[in-house]
Amino acid sequence: MRCPLRCVWRAKLLVWVGLLLRCEARVNTEAQTGPLYRVLGTPLHISCNVSGFSSESAKQDFEFILKKTDSPEINIISTKNQAFSYAIYERRIQSNDVSVTHVNPTSVVFEIKNLLRDDEGEFICSVINSEYIYDGSYSASTAVKVIDDSLSVLSRHPTTPLSYHEGEALTLTCQASSNTVQHTHLSVTWYLRKDGEAEPQPIISLDKDFTLVPGPLFEQRYREGLIRLDKLGEATYRLSLAQLEQSDQGKIYCQAKEWIQDPDRSWYSIIQKDAEEIPLTVKAREVAPDLSSLVVKISTPQAALQEGQELAVSCSIDTLNLEGRFFSVAWLQGEIELARVGPTGILTVGPEYSGREKEGELRAVRTGTRDYQLILKPVRTDDQGQYVCRAWPQERDKDGVFTPGPAQDSDPQTVVISVAESSLSVKIQDSALSVIEGRSLKLACKVDRRQGLLSVTWQLKSAGGFPQADVISLSKDGVMERAPAFTSRKVRAMRPAADSFVLELDEVRPSDSGVYQCTVSEWKSDVKTHSQSQNASVTVNSVASLVKVSLKSRNSQVTVGDPVEMICQIRGPRMPLTVTWSVKQPDSAPETIVMLYSDGSISWFGNKHHYQVKVENQESAVVHYLQIVRASQREKGIYQCSVSAFLENIHKKLSPSNPLSVMVQNRESKLTLVASPAVTQNTNSDVQIKCSVTAASSASSAFAVSWLLRLGAASTTIMSSDRNALVTFGDQAEPNYRQRVSMRRAEGPNFELTIRQARISDSGLYECQVVEWLRDPHGDWYSLPVASATTSLAITEPTNDLLLDKKEKRLNAREGDEVELSCDIISGASGTSFFYKATWFYAPQTSPTINSSLVRLDHTGLLSYPENQALRGLQGRLRLTRPSQSSYRLRIQTAHEEDSGTYWCQVEQYQPNTEGRWQQKASESSGPTVLAVNVTDVQLSIRKEDVELNISNAEGFTIPCDISRQSSNESKFQVTWFWQRNTDSKKQPIFTAYRNSTFQAKLKEDSLRFGHALPRQFSLTMLKPGPENSGLYFCEVEEWLPSLTYGWRKVAMEQSGNLSVSVNTEGEVQLFRECTSGTWIVTVVILVIVSLLVITVLVIKIYRSKDSGEKKSGSSLWAEHPLTAKSSPED
Repeated sequence: MRCPLRCVWRAKLLVWVGLLLRCEARVNTEAQTGPLYRVLGTPLHISCNVSGFSSESAKQDFEFILKKTDSPEINIISTKNQAFSYAIYERRIQSNDVSVTHVNPTSVVFEIKNLLRDDEGEFICSVINSEYIYDGSYSASTAVKVIDDSLSVLSRHPTTPLSYHEGEALTLTCQASSNTVQHTHLSVTWYLRKDGEAEPQPIISLDKDFTLVPGPLFEQRYREGLIRLDKLGEATYRLSLAQLEQSDQGKIYCQAKEWIQDPDRSWYSIIQKDAEEIPLTVKAREVAPDLSSLVVKISTPQAALQEGQELAVSCSIDTLNLEGRFFSVAWLQGEIELARVGPTGILTVGPEYSGREKEGELRAVRTGTRDYQLILKPVRTDDQGQYVCRAWPQERDKDGVFTPGPAQDSDPQTVVISVAESSLSVKIQDSALSVIEGRSLKLACKVDRRQGLLSVTWQLKSAGGFPQADVISLSKDGVMERAPAFTSRKVRAMRPAADSFVLELDEVRPSDSGVYQCTVSEWKSDVKTHSQSQNASVTVNSVASLVKVSLKSRNSQVTVGDPVEMICQIRGPRMPLTVTWSVKQPDSAPETIVMLYSDGSISWFGNKHHYQVKVENQESAVVHYLQIVRASQREKGIYQCSVSAFLENIHKKLSPSNPLSVMVQNRESKLTLVASPAVTQNTNSDVQIKCSVTAASSASSAFAVSWLLRLGAASTTIMSSDRNALVTFGDQAEPNYRQRVSMRRAEGPNFELTIRQARISDSGLYECQVVEWLRDPHGDWYSLPVASATTSLAITEPTNDLLLDKKEKRLNAREGDEVELSCDIISGASGTSFFYKATWFYAPQTSPTINSSLVRLDHTGLLSYPENQALRGLQGRLRLTRPSQSSYRLRIQTAHEEDSGTYWCQVEQYQPNTEGRWQQKASESSGPTVLAVNVTDVQLSIRKEDVELNISNAEGFTIPCDISRQSSNESKFQVTWFWQRNTDSKKQPIFTAYRNSTFQAKLKEDSLRFGHALPRQFSLTMLKPGPENSGLYFCEVEEWLPSLTYGWRKVAMEQSGNLSVSVNTEGEVQLFRECTSGTWIVTVVILVIVSLLVITVLVIKIYRSKDSGEKKSGSSLWAEHPLTAKSSPED
């Protein structure tokens, strides 16, 4: 089979070329790498581009499809086919909520403006092939996960307008937090929306990388240290403007953005929110007309005090080019200087007040660039009077010596200090108490022996060592006033009874811990007469220190398909909590499964069909259950139960539970194998090794099979088939070897390895390794441990005993029949590795010593006819078949007479050697088959009566020649009459009627008459015979038939009986007549009757011939007309 072998190599070459071209695919489609985490209700953008088309400038069309877990694919949108979308997305496309836009001919951006929960899944971007061939990847996918919005932004200042003077300081705070389980960063930016401008200007921001970035309009002030942004605690951001400018007037607000890092390492803002805007008015300051002039102002928050209270006197200065200059400021009561702050900030106290300064009753400090403050506490009655602020500009020379300029005084400020005798007593009910973070603090002051009107002031001295600060106050008129630090807090001062004052502070923080002071003051008219105070120590315990979360499970090591129940116990004070279940799998970030919010709502992020949640309120704890309905390898990982509390409008994350590892084991394998027993085969035969599965772990199992050849300690992988029946060869399998081996699967299941044209080197121990695959509850495949079975294979050289049937056969056939000759192999080496070449030989019957090959069937299956011009006709009628491996049949169609002869076959046995070359093993010839092909069976028969006749020379006689039977209806006859003097003399032909209706006469023409009354009746009449014509007369009939080879051919010849004729003279005849008168009378009567009949028939035939217009119009064949002689007897 030379052609098939070449075809194998050609096919192999084409496969390698195809693989090579496949490795260099042109078209490549790319989409954004997932998973992408996006917030519910926010936009989604996915970019997709393609490269590698023949024309880079040709516009390509794209399609987007959503693939969800355990659901069919959903067509979203196409740039080519408007009817592509499913109804669920068609409405959103019409409302422009879903769109796709070409960035360039080969790139698009897919956009969803309002992301829904049902949009979670895998988005597949497919490019529509615009060419006639496929070469590369035409689709790419991006996984998108939709998470809840947990970003909270809140300003800690009321939205009432703020009014400041130019140069004063402004401090604002806002809180921003997020409860997202994924790793995110927050950025906070303060904006100023100036009056009359639509776009806000950024003041300063703390970006996602924790870097401070000032806005373009505020960069210079930031460099000078006049603008700050500080992060206080976990979620508080404070903006500080040291010196306000009139251009700062407008609305100020803070904006928070939540950022997540996508798989491509880029940061993406998933959500942003703005706090309430705070109106700000900045008034122009009063400025001195020149550098040498100062504007000095004095103020006090309270001008009428009672003895023991605090007196605060504030001074502010202003002049041209205030920044960079030095000043001294002093406070005077009348003409007495109480204290002075020098140009370098050093405090100097007058001699009358030095003692009070040492005891801490007097303090003076510079609070800003232009602000100074004096505090006296407790005040005395002699502290009342008029107070003045005096300021001096100070010039500093190169040696650092200051020279004072002219002084400038403020307007006087009158302070009244009164003394009131009172029996007022104050008692706080709980002098020490603990409160849980997030709950309410309630303190009550009981007042006895009161007189007049009462007011109360609540103050706090924090535990962190900060100075005492006001919290809230309730005036005698019932007006409640919060301290600036508590304006955004839920704090109330109430008077439920005439003798009771109550402080309520909601959502307390750990920073609210400290000593709270309740100061109750008596008033007469508008003058405070007396005050009494009581303290209470308050400890605020953080939720994080009280809430304890633990996670456990009764069955954390399970088998695929088993349920798993995890128990999250939350111990601590009862409060609204948000519980988040998450899982972290190896080499991946934690994934949120479900969130149970404090309001009872639930958000699922994983596949909710595989999880169930349950909550139980127990006496000592709240227990959350997470159950995996049927575990798989997807659910394997480290689980955590996280808790967060929404306190002060922010999500406060508490300490998570301990991690709990859930191990999911595959099912135990029940796979058992049975391999073929030891196999022994001859070289060049085809070997099959079977490996059967007798027991499996499941009826729906799939199997991956590998066949290995073990030679000693080493093993080589021959070929493998994965669970999808994809076959691959081992790396060490050579190309020639790969052509000889194959594997297939059968029912059972059974796995068969076939080695064709086995060689000695194929001997060894063959191992069948089977890996059983099962589906988990998700439908994912997982493998069980490998099972194996071995078969020993021995390849041996075969013994040769080729033997053919040598019996001689004889066949007779008619010409035109189909003749079948057989050639049978009686015995020989069995097996598919042996191939046979059969050649048929022929020796014609006419030349038995000349042998010629007729047809040859090669051992490769190639049929050929040896070139032989003489046998071309016979070869064209030959049909060679091989009904079985051990028999050959040669059919001769439409046999000819010349096909007669001797036929035999020669069989040669071949086997490929180790190099793949054919090697002849044996040769044998069959016995001869002698074939005789005849035109027809000879059945010619004529009448053979011997008759004696005595006649006179005046009478004629007739020699009949009647054919009683012929071989064929197509037969034609040649009749020849002979005369023989006696039996010992030589016979002489006297007349011949040829088969083509021509005649030849050897006697005188007028002495013979030919008769042919019927097709098989011939006669010859001799007229006027003489005594010399006496003798034996008879006819010979030759039968001729058409032959396929030779044309007309004589097939038979028969001789009639003898007519003995004696011709006498007239007297002798008369004497004889007299003697035999009676006999002659009868004979004459019969002859007359026969003659009349013959004449009648001939007359009728002549008339018919004339009527039909015969072609021949020559002489008659009868004696009345002369005969035409023929020079040769041949046709």
